[in-house]
Amino acid sequence: MDILKTVIDYLLSLGAAIFVPIIIIIAGIAVKMKVKDAISAGITLGVAFTGMTMLISFMTGAITPAAEAMLKSTGISLPILDGGWTTMSTISWSWPYAFLMFPLMIGINVLMLIINKTNTFNADIWNVWGKIFTAVAVVGITGNIFLAFAVAAVQIVFELKSADAHQHRIEKLSGIPGVTCTHKMVFLAAIFYPIDKMLRKIPALDRKFDAETLKSKIGVFAENHVLGFLLGIVFGVLARYSVAETLTLAIQAATALTLFPVITKYFMQALSPISEAVSDFMNKKFEGRTLLVGLDWPFMGGSNEIWLAIIFTVPVTLLFSMFLPGNEILPFAGIINISIAVPAYLVTGGNLLRMIILCTIGSPIFLWVGTAFAPFMTQLANQTGAVELAAGQMISNSSIDAPVFTYAFSHVFKFLEGNFIPAVILLVWVTCFVFYYRDLMKEAKADKGESEITGTEEIA
Repeated sequence: MDILKTVIDYLLSLGAAIFVPIIIIIAGIAVKMKVKDAISAGITLGVAFTGMTMLISFMTGAITPAAEAMLKSTGISLPILDGGWTTMSTISWSWPYAFLMFPLMIGINVLMLIINKTNTFNADIWNVWGKIFTAVAVVGITGNIFLAFAVAAVQIVFELKSADAHQHRIEKLSGIPGVTCTHKMVFLAAIFYPIDKMLRKIPALDRKFDAETLKSKIGVFAENHVLGFLLGIVFGVLARYSVAETLTLAIQAATALTLFPVITKYFMQALSPISEAVSDFMNKKFEGRTLLVGLDWPFMGGSNEIWLAIIFTVPVTLLFSMFLPGNEILPFAGIINISIAVPAYLVTGGNLLRMIILCTIGSPIFLWVGTAFAPFMTQLANQTGAVELAAGQMISNSSIDAPVFTYAFSHVFKFLEGNFIPAVILLVWVTCFVFYYRDLMKEAKADKGESEITGTEEIA
């Protein structure tokens, strides 16, 4: 067991850019792809992951100092350090029982595939740390390891069901068939769903308004490079940068927005042959059933709407952090909040106006949950030595994935102490998820029916 744990820990330590392609290569060979094609697809996927990571780091490195300068000029002091997702991952993996989450995740996935309760094969095994994080939170609240794994198991099931439901919409938006997202960040879409339903009833917000629509209305000013440059100028002015610093930031923002769609093409190049091979294999083994490949979010990273929403959310989050009652976290490492933009993108179908509204509404949730998680994340960091903190310093994350789900399911046992708020939030989330799930499945079924009718008419 110790040897297996050492091997798995080593593979996971390599990161998503290496670990996920290895899983994809193995899966490709298992579904009868030619070895050279499977290896080529895996390497291309590694290139895509690395490219996206580089761009995100580049963008974060450009935006974070500007955000820090904006907040510093206010003189506001917030005591909780924002460690970002990387620090939360490090702390999670330092939990003594972290390794056991790996077989739990695979076991549940295999069982659900066998009994036909999911069509998703989760290849995003590297992000098993997200389940560990939830379990760590449960332990921090209850001290009960068995409850921690029980809640993590529930999360795994919801991830697979969510991936099944989102696949059709993801394919329409990304153009990549047979691939879906198993990351728990998409859980926030369930909370956004009823709000978006109400926003759709407003005539001005019910029209198509994606990046292409914006481009048709304002022309060259909506081109990625120009829009990025203009946004960089705005950030430089707000940060009180010099002219040279402002222009540098503008070019950096323009570079990032220009290259995101370029990197996404490599995801399509890698995943399309894998998807086709998996589909052919499943059709032979299980007639009428399609196996989906579950991945992390970056293959959707070519969507301009996601990045425009993320950039918009930066100053919004900073403003909330200054004046939001109950917030004590200083949002820096998590300021590029992908976890709010991706679910907003999925639930709205890429409507930029509604995405911006949802991101504005959702920003305080991340700050509140980040503040609530600080005590036990700090305690675990100090106990394990995973992160060095100064005496009395607290740490958390201002962009915790799926904040409503994670808070509700980890804190639900507070009802034993007479606090029923997390239980009510849990009930709300589950209710929203059920209705959202049904809506997504109806949409997929309706679109499939229309496609079949159109195909029949063409044949006739």
